[in-house]
Amino acid sequence: MGFLEKLFGKPTQKENDTMSNVKVAIIYYSSTGTNYTLAKWAEEGAKASGAEVKVLKIPELAPQAAIDSNPAWKAHVEDTKDVPEVTLDDLEWADAFIFSVPTRFGNIPGQVKQFLDTTGGLWFNGKLVNKVASAMSSASNAHGGQEATILALYTTMHHWGTIIASPGYTDPVTFTSGGNPYGTSVTVDQEGKMQENVEEAVKHQAKRTIDIASLIKRGNE
Repeated sequence: MGFLEKLFGKPTQKENDTMSNVKVAIIYYSSTGTNYTLAKWAEEGAKASGAEVKVLKIPELAPQAAIDSNPAWKAHVEDTKDVPEVTLDDLEWADAFIFSVPTRFGNIPGQVKQFLDTTGGLWFNGKLVNKVASAMSSASNAHGGQEATILALYTTMHHWGTIIASPGYTDPVTFTSGGNPYGTSVTVDQEGKMQENVEEAVKHQAKRTIDIASLIKRGNE
């Protein structure tokens, strides 16, 4: 029996139907592909929980010359050209958000901040209140700012009035994948490899996000 089942009891068929109606926007920014990979794992975890899922990228703002100077960056942009860009309509559509972004000097990338700064109208009209948000991050070393980046992102979520669904220590996989209770955080080495059990941690975080979003939807019905 999982943590939420222990707390709230085993879901009924009606409650399972509510869970299957949860709409999730998985929103990522990625220059060379790490956070896109995390987003795709989150998609698998969310779909396994019965959610309706959109995987959406935050628009790239870097000049083409900068992208072209990094072969991995250029290749990733080309490989994901068909992934739709996130819009404000997607935020209004979703019951829950899962963000995956790299750290930039212990903070969110400028591309992400630019998008978040366009949400003022939704915020002003209360369109983001009581939605659920969870976040993941990556860096090239174990203490490269992943936690700070996630917490910086959550600051905006608090202003929105969303409910934070951090993974905490609700599953042992958190300990074996880096130990970050705020959200799955990834360390990527020079060969592009991550630490062990990250995929399992991401899928657990996605499931937890869906579970909490479904509880909120049930309470509003």
